[in-house]
Amino acid sequence: MLFPGGYVLLSVLLRTAVIYAVVLLGVRLSGKREVGQMTPFDLTLLLLLSNAVQNAMTGPDTSLLGGVVAACTLLLMNYLVAETSGINRRFRRFIEGQPTLLIHHGNIISAHMAKEHVSADELHRALREHGIGDYHDVALAVLEVDGSISCLKYDDLTPTAHTHLRRRYIQKKD
Repeated sequence: MLFPGGYVLLSVLLRTAVIYAVVLLGVRLSGKREVGQMTPFDLTLLLLLSNAVQNAMTGPDTSLLGGVVAACTLLLMNYLVAETSGINRRFRRFIEGQPTLLIHHGNIISAHMAKEHVSADELHRALREHGIGDYHDVALAVLEVDGSISCLKYDDLTPTAHTHLRRRYIQKKD
């Protein structure tokens, strides 16, 4: 069947939207590290997941138009999520999460590392990638929302913050 009825296409659209939301939520709940650095296990899961949800999106409809509706729905859902994330800070935090502090003033925050499933080896690898030999030299290390770890050494911080703001008073000339 090349062109199914409107009810079938609406069913494909709704099924695809629900599957998109469920997979997005699942990816979000899996954590920042899972999204940022894909291992062979993650790639395998992604491929199997896409195959598993295919039939749930299109149901018994194997038509060309059904596939087009499913693809367009996925693209539209992705566009809407991106647009809403750009406009609404609360929604963006829900979808992307927030950065997590891993090192503060040379001290590793073990509770944050455990919560985010970041191993000491991963943290030390990130430090080496930033040219840092010891975590005591780190002012801040942050697990970003994309799964990467950014680091600032004490040397990178510039003392530009002033504790008191200077104000100039402009006098009126009569």
